[in-house]
Amino acid sequence: MKRGFYTIMSAQFFSSLADNALFVAAVELLRTGGAPEWQRAALVPMFALFYVVLAPFVGAFADALPKGKVMFVSNAIKVVGCLMMLFGSHPLMAYAVVGLGAAAYSPAKYGILTELLPASQLVKANGWIEGLTIASIILGVLLGGQLVGMHLSGMLLNINIPWLDTGVDTPAEAAIAALILVYALAAWFNTRIPHTGVEMRPLRADESRSVLSNAFSLLPDFWACNGRLWRDKLGQISLATTTLFWGAGGNLKFIVLAWAGVALGYNTTQASALTGVVAIGTAVGAVVASMRMRLDMATKVIPLGIAMGLLLILMVFISNIWVAIPFLIVLGGLGGYLVVPMNALLQHRGHNLMGAGRSIAVQNFNEQACILGLGAFYSLSLKFGLSVFGAIITFGLVVAGIMWIIRRWHQQNCIHYTDEVNHLLQIARHDTHH
Repeated sequence: MKRGFYTIMSAQFFSSLADNALFVAAVELLRTGGAPEWQRAALVPMFALFYVVLAPFVGAFADALPKGKVMFVSNAIKVVGCLMMLFGSHPLMAYAVVGLGAAAYSPAKYGILTELLPASQLVKANGWIEGLTIASIILGVLLGGQLVGMHLSGMLLNINIPWLDTGVDTPAEAAIAALILVYALAAWFNTRIPHTGVEMRPLRADESRSVLSNAFSLLPDFWACNGRLWRDKLGQISLATTTLFWGAGGNLKFIVLAWAGVALGYNTTQASALTGVVAIGTAVGAVVASMRMRLDMATKVIPLGIAMGLLLILMVFISNIWVAIPFLIVLGGLGGYLVVPMNALLQHRGHNLMGAGRSIAVQNFNEQACILGLGAFYSLSLKFGLSVFGAIITFGLVVAGIMWIIRRWHQQNCIHYTDEVNHLLQIARHDTHH
């Protein structure tokens, strides 16, 4: 791997670490503020909101500037979201602003891989990036849980700055203030990311039109890219699979927190550790997939998505921590093994069809729209009276059912478009070996 790859990994690690710790802190902020359960569940779709709204623009933005600079600006936006939480904005609104920063960050984070590395290293690179991201999730939720716990929060709240009243008075607020420093560290690594030498694709501009008109001129290009990827016989399957995986996985971190509270009687600090257990399994699955899978084999992992949905249903029957831990590791492992080859295949097809930044923006739009939709579905299930267990069972059935439809879709493609699918797989096989 090129040296710049490790700088990208470091920047991604600390930014993701702070994102996941902030989620736990935001949950605790709402809980101690007396917010209902459905509002805590709504944190997940609110984070996804700007991914969906700004998807037509962030991909072109990522392609127009050096991606290290884009990542730096994105982390600065996340800091603004943290400050909004500290200075009285509703946590849901402030967390949406953090999601805005993440939405701008993601096309640059993944797009730079296709600029820096050859196609033959994409699966391996994705394995490392996903594995490191999962490690940051593990440590992030653990860090968030500890920051809102009695010991660390007490130490943070005892820090006094002379002649300055910070207004930080609760464990959740102390955790958020500390995480601003982690975002600052990630931003420093962003400044060290090398320019890849790939030609930038400037945003189309017309001085006779307003900024808003120029922004909306990006919409036709985005929808054309979205349609191009959905029409591609391998792109559509990899996009559908990763969309559903991240839609389910994005909501799983809160589902585990809610389940642990009901089934095991855990508080936020204790339950956050179990979210990390799922992430351990995902990291193992991602690393194993990076060593065993190739681009031309990616579609063979689709049945694992059906198994994930069915395992979610079984979770409601577990009330013993020693059964829960290996179960959650297996659940995460299936997800990690599924997403790495499918994500690499999607990046490969997207890069060939439209360019790295735009393809990742299309991917983010679909995946975050799924997180938004499934998160709203889960949150509304709770709001309208469904129990936590009932909502989890319904959620698992939806995931398994949609993944079964995707599997049937790919089988139909293989029957009716055999030559086209085989040709695309041959291209992937050739790029893997070269």
